[in-house]
Amino acid sequence: MVVKIAVLIAYFVLVLMIGLIARTRWKSPSETYFLADRKLGTLVLLGTMVATNFSAFTVFGTSGAGYREGYAFFPIMGFGTGFMALTFWLLGRKIWQKGRERNLVTPPELVSELYKSRGLSFIFALVMIIFTIPYLALQPMAAGYVLEELVGLPYVYGCILVTVIIVLYTLRGGLRAVAWTDLFQGSVMFILLLASLILVAGHHGGFIEANQKVMASWPELFSRPGGSGKYTAGIWFSYILLWFFCDPMFPQLFQRFFSAKTEKDLSRIMLFYPLVCTVVFFMPIAVGVFGRLSFPDLVGKQADRILPMTLTLISGDAMAALVMAAGLAALMSTMDSQLLTLSSIFTHDIAPLFRKTKRQSSASGRVFVICLSLAGLALAYNPPATILQIATQTFTGLAVLFPTVIFGLYLKKVYAPSAVLSILFGEGVLVLFYLKWITIGVFLPVVWVMLVTFSVYLLTHAVLRWKERAFSIRRPRWIQSPYFFMLGGIFVLSMDFWAWGRSQPAFMGIPMWLGYFILLSAVQTAVMLAWVKAAGREDASGGR
Repeated sequence: MVVKIAVLIAYFVLVLMIGLIARTRWKSPSETYFLADRKLGTLVLLGTMVATNFSAFTVFGTSGAGYREGYAFFPIMGFGTGFMALTFWLLGRKIWQKGRERNLVTPPELVSELYKSRGLSFIFALVMIIFTIPYLALQPMAAGYVLEELVGLPYVYGCILVTVIIVLYTLRGGLRAVAWTDLFQGSVMFILLLASLILVAGHHGGFIEANQKVMASWPELFSRPGGSGKYTAGIWFSYILLWFFCDPMFPQLFQRFFSAKTEKDLSRIMLFYPLVCTVVFFMPIAVGVFGRLSFPDLVGKQADRILPMTLTLISGDAMAALVMAAGLAALMSTMDSQLLTLSSIFTHDIAPLFRKTKRQSSASGRVFVICLSLAGLALAYNPPATILQIATQTFTGLAVLFPTVIFGLYLKKVYAPSAVLSILFGEGVLVLFYLKWITIGVFLPVVWVMLVTFSVYLLTHAVLRWKERAFSIRRPRWIQSPYFFMLGGIFVLSMDFWAWGRSQPAFMGIPMWLGYFILLSAVQTAVMLAWVKAAGREDASGGR
């Protein structure tokens, strides 16, 4: 026990030291505090993008899903999240350009600039805050699970302890501190997740033998629709669609587009992202699958603790504490970014509506960091569902913002009513699903919610254009690119319904259909690389 506590204390101190070294001045300008002066290069930007997006959900939610559903969950996360990197090209570059031109700091500021509407900007900001707070709460939830399993610290105290540490270096350091701690914690997460997979597999005789043991008792974990039969074709399609629309709308990820040093840095991280997703998501899912051998009877929310439970059982105190630091690294690197981004939205888009002066500083944002952390703790006190269930609901609420952003960036003329109505109708349909007034059917709510959101936007836009007797629509250049259609073909191929129900043949104990998705991710990267090079040649020759 003493060794575990010593390891954890050393880890927390190290994170605080990194945050202190990379700190910003207390009265620093908002651009410095929230965007690190827009000077994040490829390495740090990739590190903070990955660590920001890979949260407690990545380590504990996916290992819990791996325990419940098996390898059926891997392509949804590995391929699905990696495919989302395409939005770094479609949205990220445009957002970066607008941010540089107009000195924008927050996502709602971009929306205000595109649509010339403060009302729409306010609605956009509220949606981001409201639907990110439950996601924020997942982080102290997971911290409570880890520290309770590892050192016996009561769940609530674990939530509070980690939240206080995150708030300390976020308050003092801003994005510069968050980015460097993210790079460190992302590296820790990767190394220690790999160590946890090696430890757990080794405990059961090696990777191949461990898979064979699980296959003998739970063969449903090696095929679709998964252990509980949940991942039907419709649910599979829904999740991959959800990641594509919701991930770039995460406020903490969205704001990173503003902070890139150059446009090329965004292109580079897009190319690395599918590989990182493939490797990182496989590890906790495999640990969750192997966890069945040690704890065969977990149900529901209990499965979200499978990683700390397994590591505590099979490894020594020091190694268990180190591996659990991977989970802490994931959740801390997401929560600090969520706090920072939401506080910037409050500073730039909410607070100015209630004060006479237009002067902006980071002070009010730092106060809001504390308020947000308290809200997250309140929700984490008694979690209503599994990490995956909470994440799916909140992610759908954020996905509703996607049409407002992409149409705002690419349509020749845009109208605020189109965006406002699309957001209100989309969130309204989501509420109806949440209240169970509408049944889900074969798809997750995101499919119907996004269908309504896109339809309302385009219909309202068409009506307003018709009133102006303007019928032409400028098509974005990327829609006409052959590379766009190639990537669309890859998305279609990811719906490999012909392989449903198959678990054989296997390679190294895992079904070959997993290798199919690794191959798809590799092809995706090759197509995106060719697209980036072609666009560079076109820009160099004067094409727009």
